[in-house]
Amino acid sequence: MDLWQLNIFCKVVELKGFSRAGKAVHLSQPTISSHIKDLETHFGCQLIDRLGKEAVPTKAGELLYDYARRVIALRDETETAMAEFQGKIKGRLVIGGSTIPGSYILPRLVGAFTKKHPEVTVSLIIGDTEKIIEETIAGVLEFGLVGAASSDKRIVQERLLNDEMRLIVPADHKLAKRKRLSLQMLFKEPFIIREQGSGTLRSITLSLMEKGYSGQELNIIAEMGSTAAIIQGIKGKVGVSILSTIAVAEELQAGTLMALPIQGLNLKRSFYLTRHQHRSASPLCKAFINFLKQEIKCPREG
Repeated sequence: MDLWQLNIFCKVVELKGFSRAGKAVHLSQPTISSHIKDLETHFGCQLIDRLGKEAVPTKAGELLYDYARRVIALRDETETAMAEFQGKIKGRLVIGGSTIPGSYILPRLVGAFTKKHPEVTVSLIIGDTEKIIEETIAGVLEFGLVGAASSDKRIVQERLLNDEMRLIVPADHKLAKRKRLSLQMLFKEPFIIREQGSGTLRSITLSLMEKGYSGQELNIIAEMGSTAAIIQGIKGKVGVSILSTIAVAEELQAGTLMALPIQGLNLKRSFYLTRHQHRSASPLCKAFINFLKQEIKCPREG
């Protein structure tokens, strides 16, 4: 077993296929299969199942994948530390973002940072808030940027920027011309929610609870796994939803969607820089965080 084989194994798991993993690391499919076979011989168990056209990890494979990602993350941290010792900013940084910051905020900043430091590679993992926090705790990610505060004592969070959510409706919706609407009007509309674990869903639920209501009072007609899917659902007249205005900025500017405040409901929230409480940030991670703070005007607490 070596680091290269672990890296190939992770690619097979992440890309769900031998040929796709081969393309990612510029190796033939038979070579990829050979490396996986060597790993299975080393550990004495099957690591990958072929289900139709997809390759999925067995239970043993899932266990190895968790450890392999940590080993690879430590390798990257070592490379970065040695480069920093020599006065260079280079290496590979693995970070995470929940749906809104991961899809609409971090990509632009990652691009600007790597343009400034061409010897840096940044891997951005996108998932719901719970997943990003879990992988930060596990040491897979150096940090995450998520849309909800956490009470987990293993992490430390810093408010990085603010966001505002509103009810998003099609431009030709019956409510589109209103300046605001009441909660009772909201409860009558067919509503699309995000999946459990989403920071957006958590923020909506907490806002409703502050007013003495439950999320169950929404007229939920569909649950979707991403903000992009909900946006398409709104455009397709499936229902309406409460979303970050950052996520629909292009549609709002084009006039295809409208964003409405809800009377009496506080839909402001923050995005939190999330790190493990007891893990030291690598020099590259520190450099990137400093860059983020320079690029984003940090809000003051209070």
